Amino acid sequence: MTKPSSRVYSFEFKLNAVQRYIAGETRAALAKELELSSPHLIAVWAGQYRAQGEEGLRPKPKGRPRKNPDTPTQPEPELQRLRRENERLRAEVAFQGKVNALRDEERH
Repeated sequence: MTKPSSRVYSFEFKLNAVQRYIAGETRAALAKELELSSPHLIAVWAGQYRAQGEEGLRPKPKGRPRKNPDTPTQPEPELQRLRRENERLRAEVAFQGKVNALRDEERH
């Protein structure tokens, strides 16, 4: 059994469906005529149209927006950098102490 794939609807298709729905056609009749999987799609599109206008029906890029490489990153405050370095050095000393303790156990 194959999984049904998600259809992608064009801006014009959505706009036409929403305009016909707002003009008075029923969601169920429109969904059947346009071969939509659910009449709920028209309600969702109509909500987006009412909230954002035509722009709400336009396709949007997927995923997280790209970070602008031109914006300089702020340097880390010196206190925070020193605290992080101090923590790293403590971890190194603790690790070295454990290594030395294991070597001492092997000798005895």
